[in-house]
Amino acid sequence: MLMAKQDTPGKPGNWASGLIFGTAFGFLLHKAGVSDYNVLIGALRLTDLTVIRVIISAILVGSIIIYVLGKFGMVRPHIKPTHYANNIIGGLVFGVGFGLWGYCPGTGAAALGQGSWDAAWGIFGMVIGSYVYALTAPKFIKMASIGERGKLTVPELIHIDPGVYIIITSIIFVLFLMYIP
Repeated sequence: MLMAKQDTPGKPGNWASGLIFGTAFGFLLHKAGVSDYNVLIGALRLTDLTVIRVIISAILVGSIIIYVLGKFGMVRPHIKPTHYANNIIGGLVFGVGFGLWGYCPGTGAAALGQGSWDAAWGIFGMVIGSYVYALTAPKFIKMASIGERGKLTVPELIHIDPGVYIIITSIIFVLFLMYIP
């Protein structure tokens, strides 16, 4: 998460900016074609690489912008602590949900926005799942400390300067985008 200044959750401006950026994000997902069920299933089957191209493009552009803005002191990344157990379990829940539903949360909301009513069932499931998680989360506090590594980034993990890491990954991503069908 990035924050240009200290924001207070619940302020009307935060809700408005969330609505504006969420709508823009959904529109861009729709325009990129990644809110289409068949495209997403194609990504899971590795027969349609549209989603992978969009994700790599977003990571490429976003990482460069965040790095440059950070160098000018305009943003400050808020790195969340790394907890391997949480990451693995969260990834499994996300992956199973994506595989069963055919949408991830963002593309599901965009699909519903474009009139794909099948996405409504998954959104209903996310709301129920969030509620169940909120009720049961305190029971999993001990698990949260399993694999705790602190605030860790990939450049720190491999002992490389973040700028060098951005350059190397950018070259790899551009080459990947040039050569994947």
